[in-house]
Amino acid sequence: PYDAYDKIDFEIPVGVNGDSYDRYQVRLEEMRQSVKIVVQCLNKIPEGEIKVDDRKISPPSRTNMKQSMEALIHHFKLYSEGYAVPEGETYTAVEAPKGEFGVFLVSDGSNRPYRCHMKAPGFSHLASIHHMSKGHRIAD
Repeated sequence: PYDAYDKIDFEIPVGVNGDSYDRYQVRLEEMRQSVKIVVQCLNKIPEGEIKVDDRKISPPSRTNMKQSMEALIHHFKLYSEGYAVPEGETYTAVEAPKGEFGVFLVSDGSNRPYRCHMKAPGFSHLASIHHMSKGHRIAD
């Protein structure tokens, strides 16, 4: 599993009867488990400032910018030019409400993506509609 699901304690609600009241009870328990997950995640956030130490991708603090010209220049360059991502490619997918949402990124080593392709969950659904609707009449 991705993220912190392996560090969180929760139960997966399962119905027994399969009727609508049972499905309703499962949805209620899913909401209770979701609240339990959120509370556990909030309790595991460390206290203090949460910031990456890498100066290439992290802007200086507002206090630093008011006191140091170098910090102000660093802030300006970071937000105007951005961060140069190393050359390579990656595909990352997350679970969305209606299926898998994926992003494919290709970097040529510059500060802008060479290629970015997003695949929404509906893409898979629409790709199969031709085969499912063949020979059927669809109301508009």
